[in-house]
Amino acid sequence: MSRAWAGRTRTRSRRPRSRWRKLLDYGLTLAFFLLLSLVATRLDRLSTRQETGAATVNDGDTLTLGTTRVRLRGIDAPEYAQTCTRAGADYACGKMARQALVELTRGRSVTCEGWRTDRYGRLLGDCRAGDVEVNRALVEAGWAVAHGDFEGEEAKARAAGRGIWAGTFQRPQDWRREHQRPTEDRHDRLGSMAAAVAELF
Repeated sequence: MSRAWAGRTRTRSRRPRSRWRKLLDYGLTLAFFLLLSLVATRLDRLSTRQETGAATVNDGDTLTLGTTRVRLRGIDAPEYAQTCTRAGADYACGKMARQALVELTRGRSVTCEGWRTDRYGRLLGDCRAGDVEVNRALVEAGWAVAHGDFEGEEAKARAAGRGIWAGTFQRPQDWRREHQRPTEDRHDRLGSMAAAVAELF
């Protein structure tokens, strides 16, 4: 490289930034910090909530702790008005699913944790009653089906013919669709990621 060319290169690199370029740089820096502030604020909303107390059972997969309604995450129980069939006769499986949740929580302090809410504003939670994992126990007993989690527990209940698996039934999601009631999104990891992105932006 000739000295003349090197000199021109050095001269060009020392040329001061224009006023508009400086303003653009300042603006981009400010926008970056504003974005970081927004993300930090939104992340606070994604923090895990914990509710503890005596539970009031609404149906087979929903309970209330104080003023907080909790939809049990990852499972789906028969709707309260739903019927199933066993030994050739219909029975009120929705009411029996609710009773199963009543029995699991009766006389126990219940703790639910979660960060998402569903379309009805209910906390999607994982709940414990004493040392019992309520979501898992309902699926294992055959009074709820997997709805984004607990597929292994559902397979065991089906193989053993427990609860609703002792006869025939419609999955709650199909029953709601047939009866023109709102369906519910699965509580799987993909749904959780989509909800997190929606909360952030």
